[in-house]
Amino acid sequence: MTPSLTVYFIVEPPDYQLMACYLAASLRENFGQDLHLVGYCPEQKLDTVLPDVKEALRRLRVDLRGFKTEGRFDPPYPHGNKLLATLEPRETDFSCFMDSDILCIRPNRVENILRADHVTLSKAASMNWAPQSIWDTIYGICGMDLPEERFKLMKQRKGQERIPYFSSGLFSFPEQHRNAEGMTFPQVWMQIAQQLDAAPNLPKKRPYLDQMSLPLAIRKAGLDWNILPDEQHFILGGLERGKPLPADRDIFTVHYRVWEIVKEIGLSRQAKDMLERHAGVRRLAQLSRQP
Repeated sequence: MTPSLTVYFIVEPPDYQLMACYLAASLRENFGQDLHLVGYCPEQKLDTVLPDVKEALRRLRVDLRGFKTEGRFDPPYPHGNKLLATLEPRETDFSCFMDSDILCIRPNRVENILRADHVTLSKAASMNWAPQSIWDTIYGICGMDLPEERFKLMKQRKGQERIPYFSSGLFSFPEQHRNAEGMTFPQVWMQIAQQLDAAPNLPKKRPYLDQMSLPLAIRKAGLDWNILPDEQHFILGGLERGKPLPADRDIFTVHYRVWEIVKEIGLSRQAKDMLERHAGVRRLAQLSRQP
């Protein structure tokens, strides 16, 4: 039997609420109707979500939920919303987080983006914010040994292989797994993140805390990483901005970051077509004009 899966994402005004609708439509288009979809909005902003967005999410069968963010990171850490959303309860066998600025563009299967006893995710595109020596500090703070595995990052074309570093823009994990201490992966990830956040000698915690804590959390949770092929999480922009999608590769999912890149890469029409098929409109503003 196919495992049950919830894909969850952030629905936050002003921009993420719009992106989330296109993401949800692309998930319905390419994964089908059996997928559980949950959109999380910081509870203090839930009343500011546009009525058109709420209606689109209703039509897309997205469960819009609020979650507490205030006071949970000091200083506030908007990137931490994905950690906080990950901690929220869900009822399926697996959960998969996707950044709101993602589009699924090719028919796909749940089995392609998850694996039992693993956190399934992709290599980070790059790590230019710190030297590799920072990992000695990070693992030392948590009393953990460096992993033996090394690899080149997604956009790395030269240089030595790196200590494992992953994107937190798309990852899936088993909801029922517990480590030896009885903790879930989300609980361990938050614990590691808070431990690193409290360390006075660790630079670059903003905005990289989520990704610097991720590989440690996977291992401390008693899981391993299952690395996706790039085609399942194809990160656009950066030095390769302006280049078309490679014609010789079947790209399933793109991470575009800003909508202008969707237009540049020629995916804007496809995104609007998917929204129209599954929410009944090509633009969200059309919903308020419908009877």
